[in-house]
Parts: sequence; structure tokens; C-alpha cells
Amino acid sequence: MTMTNSFRHITVLLDEAVDGLCVRADGCYLDGTFGRGGHSRLILERLGPDGHLLGFDKDPLAIATGNALAAEDGRFVVVQRSFAELDQETAVRGLAGKVSGILLDLGVSSPQLDDAERGFSFLNDGPLDMRMDPSRGVSAAQWIASASEEEIARVFKEYGEERFAKRMARAVVQRRAERPFERTADLAQVLTVANPAWEKGKNPATRAFQGLRIYINNELGDLEHGLDAALEALEVGGRLVVISFHSLEDRIVKLFMRKHAKGEADKLPRDLPIIPEAFQPRLKLIGKPQFASEAELKANPRSRSAVMRVAEKVR
Repeated sequence: MTMTNSFRHITVLLDEAVDGLCVRADGCYLDGTFGRGGHSRLILERLGPDGHLLGFDKDPLAIATGNALAAEDGRFVVVQRSFAELDQETAVRGLAGKVSGILLDLGVSSPQLDDAERGFSFLNDGPLDMRMDPSRGVSAAQWIASASEEEIARVFKEYGEERFAKRMARAVVQRRAERPFERTADLAQVLTVANPAWEKGKNPATRAFQGLRIYINNELGDLEHGLDAALEALEVGGRLVVISFHSLEDRIVKLFMRKHAKGEADKLPRDLPIIPEAFQPRLKLIGKPQFASEAELKANPRSRSAVMRVAEKVR
């Protein structure tokens, strides 16, 4: 598969996210979703000569962009792996518990959506792939060809929140008996016809495609592991900034931050004079959830679903 790196990416909540990190000139920061480097470049602008930035991404085109940036700026290093493995990477580099701030900008990037060859979009016909790292795992086409009708319906419903998941899965299985799905437009057409209630302003295949992408890339599993790893990697006073674009992602982030901001004190007897350390909060919530401004929404409609949450490690 030939991939191009020419598609433009507009970074969502750029200033807000980097402001949330409270970048210290000599700090060590981690961009868990490098993408095309929008957030990373602004972090580097705010770092001094002794600061450091480590970037993560699964996408080979993002890594190519990251390597070019690393060649320009010795304070930056990029690695091709999921942010879910940041605990392993920080351990190897001697950074466990020493990271000043971690940024996670979740979901799929504009270049991935816009490049038909990546197979993420139902709007641009291309190979039905959807893998952020095309060298690993099974493609969407391979999975669709072998998964049971029940499993396809579960993915559409659980990850795409598609209420007509069973009906759409049935249509997929019936059609694949005639010939396999190999192109995004082919799958989108079958899903569109099978969806009996079209939402205004939304392609009928949107939710099913979204669910399939999230499942193929294990996005929610990576997020859960990545948040746990981030908490351990941060130093006390370090910031965690997460931008979500999907209600399931934001729910995981919100519950994680609330859990560690509240601690487990509510599980102890009320008259206990001293709360054990294991039950004390580890995070402090910083401000309220932030959303894209009106100006950003006009400039980049894809920012409409973005939600940013910030927390600071206190223990």
C-alpha cells in the first residue's frame, strides 16, 4: 500500500492543550499521539535548552514526520509504539515518575481520514484497512470477512453506539456471502442501505465505521492502559492533558480522573482518624472540561466533538 504524507492536519485545541501542560523550560514532556507534530512543536517552542520531549505514534507517516523534527531539534525523540506502552518506554529511558507532563490527543487524525489509501473514511473510496499501523494486526477487510454476525453487531453497537447494529451486521454477512468486502465505499453503501433511520447531517455509515475503527485499533483498551501508565510516569506536580473526540473515550477519561481525584476514602469508615496513603487522592482536577471555541469550530469543523480534560498528579 502506498501512503502519502501530503495531507494537511489542523491541530485541535493547540494552545489550550499546551497551556494545560504548564510547560517548564527544563521539564521532560511526553506527546502520546504525535500525529503531525502540532502540539509537539508548540511544546518545543516553550521548552528551554535543557528541556526534553518524547513523542509516540503507531502511524508510520507520523513517525516519518517525527524523525524529520528530531533531526532538526535534538531535544525531541519519537518512537513508533502505542502510548499504552509508555510505561515500558519511560522505564527503559529512566523516566518513570519523572515526566513533567503528558498529552494525549485521541482518535484518528485528519491526514488518516483524508488519505483514501488508509481506509478510514467512507467518504473517500479506498482499501478497507483502518489500521493506524498497517504493518501490524488484521485489517478491517480481514476482520469483516471472518467475524460472526453477532460479533460484527457487537462492535457496531458497543464501539460505534449504532442502534441498528444487528440489522447492519446482518446485511454485511449476507452480502459477503456473494463477494468479500475490499473497499470502503462498498461497505459504506451496504451499511447505508441497511440503516433505516438516517440522522440529519450525518452519513448513515458513520457510527458503524467509527466502531469498526475503534475495535481494529484497540483504541479504548489502549486508552485504559495508557492512562494508568501515564499516572505512574508523571512526577508529583506533573500534568495530564487528554483530548477526546468520542463519548466512549471521554467517559473513560472522566471516570479515571474522577476516581484518582476522589481517592478511595469513601470506602473507609467515616470516623477513621487517619486516611491510609493507599486511599488518598493521586490527582487534582484542573478547571472544567474545555471545548473548541467558535473561531476554531469555523476554521475546523472536526473540532466540534473535542473535549479536553486536565489533571495534576498530587501523589
